[in-house]
Amino acid sequence: MAPPKSVVITGASTGIGAACALHLDGLGFRVFAGVRRQADAAAIRAQGSPQLTPISLDVTDTVSISTAAGAVAGAVGAAGLAGLVNNAGIVVPGPVELLPLPDLRRQLEVNVVGQVAVTQAFLPLIRAGRGRIVNMGSIAGRMATPFTGAYGASKFALEALTDALRLELAPWGISVSIIEPGAVATPIWEKSAKHAEAMLGAAHPETFALYSEAIEAVKKAAKHAAKHAAAPAEVARAVEHALTAARPRTRYVVGREAKIRAAMALLAPDRVRDSLVAKAMRLPKAAPSTPPKAGEGTWG
Repeated sequence: MAPPKSVVITGASTGIGAACALHLDGLGFRVFAGVRRQADAAAIRAQGSPQLTPISLDVTDTVSISTAAGAVAGAVGAAGLAGLVNNAGIVVPGPVELLPLPDLRRQLEVNVVGQVAVTQAFLPLIRAGRGRIVNMGSIAGRMATPFTGAYGASKFALEALTDALRLELAPWGISVSIIEPGAVATPIWEKSAKHAEAMLGAAHPETFALYSEAIEAVKKAAKHAAKHAAAPAEVARAVEHALTAARPRTRYVVGREAKIRAAMALLAPDRVRDSLVAKAMRLPKAAPSTPPKAGEGTWG
């Protein structure tokens, strides 16, 4: 009997990552589930089969990445990996004008640089196992929306990296796919909402007033989107197809909202699309009449 195929998944503590880990575990894969906290390791271990293995993996820490890669290499040996799912990610919300630069750097460090660092570390094992790479993108990587510009930038970057990798790794028969979900019912959006509240609380009152009406509209739109969000299991099924299909797709658009936005990004002229987004989100049509005082154009 052949040994089970092995897969590494980053950001497997909750949400999409946990759903993917448990789904692939149920299909018989040997899943190495990347988590950052011991409590998360215990939680996912309790839900999976005996062969599901949590590993400590922080995508922003080079020592953590190399240690995890070494541990997985020791476990899989010459068989290598059948798959790497780059799922870890965060959302940094807020108007671009008011975005703290350290927060912007962290957004890109986790969602872009971290994905590259993990891919570089595990590629020898992927090459040995003639495995596949699946990047967790977002429909925000095709069409950005207001107040999630930093997140959208990170997902646009991941689209470019996926396209480049797909061509670069083709000589070894390594498939590279990207998943593009719309809103998905996961804790990541709750965390980002709390982060946004903290950022807003630190804003100068007159500066905050510039965006307060639009921010309230975005909050309402986000709550509405959450009610119609796709289930993490739907994303997990797309990941399964990308890892197992004879002809995996290069892109997987997941969820009704994502399909609508993909069509808009492809077919609608920019100004038309802007108008449709503004109307759908009920954004204000006119700016507040009171400008901020000099030096009050940032948080803090």
